[in-house]
Amino acid sequence: MTLLWSPVELGGIPLAHRLAMAPMTRDRSTPEGVPTAMNAEYYAQRASMALIITEGAQPSEDGQGYLLTPGVHTAEHVEGWRRVTDAVHAEGGRIVIQLMHVGRVSHPSNTPHGRRPVAPSPVRPAASMFTATGMEPMPEPRELSPAEIAETVEDFRRAAAAAMRAGADGVEIHGANGYLLHQFLSGNANRRTDRYGGSIENRIRFAVEVATAVAEEIGAERTGFRISPGNPFNDIVEDDAPQLYRALVTALAPLGLAYLHVAHGGDEALLKSIRSDWPGPLLLNRGGSDLQARVKDLEEGLADVITVGTMALANPDLVARIKAGAPLNEPDRATFYGGGERGYTDYPTLAETARALT
Repeated sequence: MTLLWSPVELGGIPLAHRLAMAPMTRDRSTPEGVPTAMNAEYYAQRASMALIITEGAQPSEDGQGYLLTPGVHTAEHVEGWRRVTDAVHAEGGRIVIQLMHVGRVSHPSNTPHGRRPVAPSPVRPAASMFTATGMEPMPEPRELSPAEIAETVEDFRRAAAAAMRAGADGVEIHGANGYLLHQFLSGNANRRTDRYGGSIENRIRFAVEVATAVAEEIGAERTGFRISPGNPFNDIVEDDAPQLYRALVTALAPLGLAYLHVAHGGDEALLKSIRSDWPGPLLLNRGGSDLQARVKDLEEGLADVITVGTMALANPDLVARIKAGAPLNEPDRATFYGGGERGYTDYPTLAETARALT
């Protein structure tokens, strides 16, 4: 595993090694979307990871889909995130804030303004959303006008600037998992007939415009972009994934972004094609695979950095455990979303476990 522990640089973000923490929604901010001292403790506990990619933070009120998710578009949000980034930096870590606009994956009762969700087209996802009163069907979203699309691009620009004011080392644009950028890419969620719909060139336009705006605002060397080719999550269908992602990656490449983050869906040929088309650092999340398989991706040149989710969630000292060959804590799935310290900041480190046994 020598390569795993070697340094690497993502644009303007130097990393001490190549094991990073993937973004994971945890639903533990205030109802106003402000990160708390408990959030700061959670991320600081995991600062030995090469890079922390935070849970998705909504860039606007329209961008919120779930309860208790953080925002990054008000002064209060910036203050809360500053608490988080200061705590991570004090432990020697690196942290980027993920910008996540959920689009149609929302419910009016979960947002500050109570409005219908927005999307590329008025196509309701075949799923339900957890709200304060229980599970509710997601409503048909409202189609964004061209002017509103331009304003949403500016929302991402402003949110990126806010993340930097909050002390982040950079941002990651969430273009995956069936959220707004992914909805524009998808032929089943995007039924538009204007310059943002129809052809692959048109469907990737919004994603490229968002990436361009963010890179202009904070620097390409501080900007990452996440994709999940072929992922059907949140009722997404991609019948043309190989052609779609080749076009998207080729269009993003000239921007000189800090990294591309691929949530791998199992199509090995497509992954190799993306690796070939992407000239910069590539982060790879091979969900469900063991560590040995992920390290092999580094050794074979498919990835420059590997990201892990639940392993980092359940093991605040994951780096130390791997280096020591120690057993890992098992994640408690019942406490993944919402709640307090249980299943969040109370997973024991090796040292804490040893003390408890003496």
